[in-house]
Amino acid sequence: MAIKTIDLLKGCASPEEIMEVLASVALELGDVTDDMDALQVVPLKGAMTNEVFQINWPTKNGDSLRKVLVRLYGEGVEIFFNREEEIRTFECISKHGQGPRLLGRFSTGRVEEFIHARTLSAADLRDPEISALIASKMREFHNLHMPGPMKVQLWQRIRNWLSQAKRLCSPKDSKKFELKYLDEEINMLEKSSDRCQEIGFCHNDLQYGNIMMDEETRSITIIDYEYASYNPIAYDLANHFCEMAANYHTDTPHVLDYCKYPSLEERKRFVRIYLSSEGKRPSNEEVEQLVEDVEKYTLANHLFWGLWGLISSYVNKIDFDYKEYASQRFRQYWLRKPILLDSTHSASYMDL
Repeated sequence: MAIKTIDLLKGCASPEEIMEVLASVALELGDVTDDMDALQVVPLKGAMTNEVFQINWPTKNGDSLRKVLVRLYGEGVEIFFNREEEIRTFECISKHGQGPRLLGRFSTGRVEEFIHARTLSAADLRDPEISALIASKMREFHNLHMPGPMKVQLWQRIRNWLSQAKRLCSPKDSKKFELKYLDEEINMLEKSSDRCQEIGFCHNDLQYGNIMMDEETRSITIIDYEYASYNPIAYDLANHFCEMAANYHTDTPHVLDYCKYPSLEERKRFVRIYLSSEGKRPSNEEVEQLVEDVEKYTLANHLFWGLWGLISSYVNKIDFDYKEYASQRFRQYWLRKPILLDSTHSASYMDL
């Protein structure tokens, strides 16, 4: 469904600025846009942090459409990451040839190159052929050399988000989500992951909507790097597996179905392809060890996105039931913890 450009700009702090940036981008791409209100705007669904739109206009010779992507930053999302660092990451990854180019910036968002590829669906993640392509691409992404120290960011980020959740939440929500117990849980998880593990540059949000595939070449492009940082590669694999329980394009996009979590056979196949993608044949022991590490990191992943959902319910206005999403992630944490860590402590409201 196309809408007028002016409708896109409703509620924006600086509509004139956005129009100026779009006109500048069009000029740099060799096009002339005399009537900016005639631009075609197509809302893209599935984003939960930002609002995303496809913008079309005729090319200079008029025989085809130019397409770009406009990303309007969600309200309050800077609580989760540093926007300037995210822009630097975006530009650096682009220089590595791994994603879209940055075409322009404005105070409330940016203009990106439009990738001529298909965004994956929830069902695609379960397709063995596509899953194999994703596994190889993840290995390539993890090997990117990015600015800054190769230091795990996971635990400090979770702690920061917990502090924000305690600050924002009502007493009722603080009690319901048992926030007072989570410091201890985070410390325990960090300690249990203390053995030497491979660190790589991780996407940390590799859900199907952040993966695109060229139907002709079958090449995979990973997009949207707001949460990207150095972390254990096992954590990033855990995040991807957890995302298989989600389908954000339904009438209830917040509902997770953990019956769709990949089986042990599927996880082993993915990990084996991941480890084999550089031409080395991993041993069975290497595959089994990484599969085990990945499963344990699902616990940290549930806390990570549980806190994200809880905070988002207070700061983000996008139509998504963030609080119910958070409940499901925390519930899964308490259910899986005694199984994965041989723990007898499982008493929680999530089990009731």
